[in-house]
Amino acid sequence: MTQIYSPLPQERLLISIEASPVWEIALGIAAFTHSKLRHTFEQNENWLQHQSSMPSTLVSNLKEIEDSNLWYALLMLQNKLCSSNVQDFLNSLNELEPESFYETVLPYKDRKYEAIRKNTAMNYMNGDSFFQYASYFKDHEYLNDYVLSFRQKEYKDIIGLLTETILVWSQWISEQKDWAKWLQALSFENQKHRIIDNSRPLEEIERITGGAKYLPEPSVWQVKLVPHVSYRPWILELRSPDTKLFFYPLNEDALLEPGVPPQELIQGHKSLGDELRLKLLFQITKGPISLQDLSIHFNVSKTTLHHQLSLLKAAKFIKVDKGIYSANALKIQSFAKRLNQYLGEIYE
Repeated sequence: MTQIYSPLPQERLLISIEASPVWEIALGIAAFTHSKLRHTFEQNENWLQHQSSMPSTLVSNLKEIEDSNLWYALLMLQNKLCSSNVQDFLNSLNELEPESFYETVLPYKDRKYEAIRKNTAMNYMNGDSFFQYASYFKDHEYLNDYVLSFRQKEYKDIIGLLTETILVWSQWISEQKDWAKWLQALSFENQKHRIIDNSRPLEEIERITGGAKYLPEPSVWQVKLVPHVSYRPWILELRSPDTKLFFYPLNEDALLEPGVPPQELIQGHKSLGDELRLKLLFQITKGPISLQDLSIHFNVSKTTLHHQLSLLKAAKFIKVDKGIYSANALKIQSFAKRLNQYLGEIYE
């Protein structure tokens, strides 16, 4: 048999940079309500310091968002709406039909469950549909409760909650002294990466994000890279049915004034300023080890260890893969050099 093959241009991942006040506001709300990791965020102390200036309605709304994990909906909505400012986001949000809203915010599971996800969105009036779809995420850290929240809350109430929270948070955060500097730095980051080599997508993703490694996934044809300040020092990964999102920390050099120590040094020294954490790091540098083995070795509960290890992980002194902790030797070695560079700058 003779086969005729007429090749077409190979389709590649499309990579784009998206930086906007809306993304930073949504990520700020997400980070503030991420109670389990919030103690590792660079902005946490600043938030605690200024929390008393928050309007009572904002405090109440943030608690509701934390309990229901509706921060996830904000990120999925901005991914769809791509709004450049808060007013455009709110206008577009309030114009969404309920079916479109639920199809946007319901988390993607995999191809096998995609028809069920869309059917759940279409049948949003039926609370049992959300109950069924939530069951597919029963082992997930937060998505099970997140999907169930749509069964417990009316559509108009969710829209009202998200609208008010975005509006009041944006007013509150814009009054913070560094907000204008953040926006300027994010705008510069956008301009810096206007040209992306889409012929080398995996390398470009790693280069721009400062280390995120991406394994291509079926049905994903677009990768959005979103720089942020609020979630520093973490890279956050999410996906929609056709888009992968990497929220990566903005390079701190863009935010620093002369003589101001980088958060890398502050957070690194805080993570090392505890006897147990230093002992944990010493043990991990001897070789990869599990949480169970660490718990036995130090006679400390896994819950306590997890909290301490999260601080070392946030400072990037250690890594974890499938429950096994290992030392980040390059980071440990470069940390001392970073301190010398900073002190050298002061004495020049």
